[in-house]
Amino acid sequence: MFSFIVSFVVSALLTLLIIKQVHLHQSALDSDFHGVQKVHSHLVARIGGLSIFLAVVLGAVVSIWRLPAMAYWMISLLLCSAIAFAGGIIEDFTGKVSPIGRLLLTMAGALLAYFLIDARIGRIDWLFSSWAIPFIWISLPLTVLAVAGIANAINIIDGFNGLASVVSICMLLSLAYVALQVNDSFILVAALLVAGAITGFLIWNYPVGLIFLGDGGAYFIGFMLGELTLLLVMRNPEVSTWYAVLLLIYPAFETLFSAYRRAFIQGKSPVMPDGIHLHSLIFRRIVQWTVGRKEARALMRRNSLTSPYLWLFSLMAVIPASLFWRQTWLLICCSLIFIAAYIWLYLRIIRFKSPRWMIVHKKK
Repeated sequence: MFSFIVSFVVSALLTLLIIKQVHLHQSALDSDFHGVQKVHSHLVARIGGLSIFLAVVLGAVVSIWRLPAMAYWMISLLLCSAIAFAGGIIEDFTGKVSPIGRLLLTMAGALLAYFLIDARIGRIDWLFSSWAIPFIWISLPLTVLAVAGIANAINIIDGFNGLASVVSICMLLSLAYVALQVNDSFILVAALLVAGAITGFLIWNYPVGLIFLGDGGAYFIGFMLGELTLLLVMRNPEVSTWYAVLLLIYPAFETLFSAYRRAFIQGKSPVMPDGIHLHSLIFRRIVQWTVGRKEARALMRRNSLTSPYLWLFSLMAVIPASLFWRQTWLLICCSLIFIAAYIWLYLRIIRFKSPRWMIVHKKK
């Protein structure tokens, strides 16, 4: 808990400082109000990831001072994460790093972690057995793609104030809980450090959106989630690999479903951004009936009212993953139920048949 508090306080103070400095110097501001995924109407600092990254680094220094045994693991993990973070934060400042460039840097960080801290997919659990992956030519690309995919997935769901932040905090607290059960102190401390830093940022991001995560924040958080989940499962054989699947299934399936929808249904590039993600549909076809008006204050309110729908939806995966982290068959069943629920909900909303219980009230 000490790690969480340290990173929370540092992040909250640094985020406030960044907000003031960005507006003072008029730099690193998100001024694109007309993009397909843009739902804000005022200039907003887009480098919230910087305060999160720095808070985690400073919190790690304090944690290493208290627990020197984890120095190698913590320093190595932060070194690898810095590569993924670099591509995103440079994009936030300059707007000149392509999505492919950011993805390649994230893959480079995962590749380094594979050899530096043995963060690799070495087994896959099934109902009554486990399948070991002994060959590096299978394990290496699978690991790199999985970690980079999760980092990109967090970036994709980062569409509304507090959405990616709270979803990530819930996942990290789950990792900390399971790490506590299996006595993995490194994963416990690292997960709490990142969760605390995101929470410190969140108080300035939600509900009013004074600052955004930006690509730097999203890629850093996604990378840390991917690596910590991978390390927890592989370092502790009693934790089912399907725990990782269920824990990360919301952002992961959102990404896979979106790529499938674009490529096979719309006939477009699977990496082309659009405005019909699940969270975008909830914003446009459910929350609009709650607020209705289109001026700036109403737009901000619609923005903040969208995220809680997805927070609750993501808990459909995070809670059972945390409860059944040992039981592979239960985790598989919950994963299938979540996928079915996602597809059902998406189809209902896209066909203008949104469940009535999702519409809280309507204001004119």
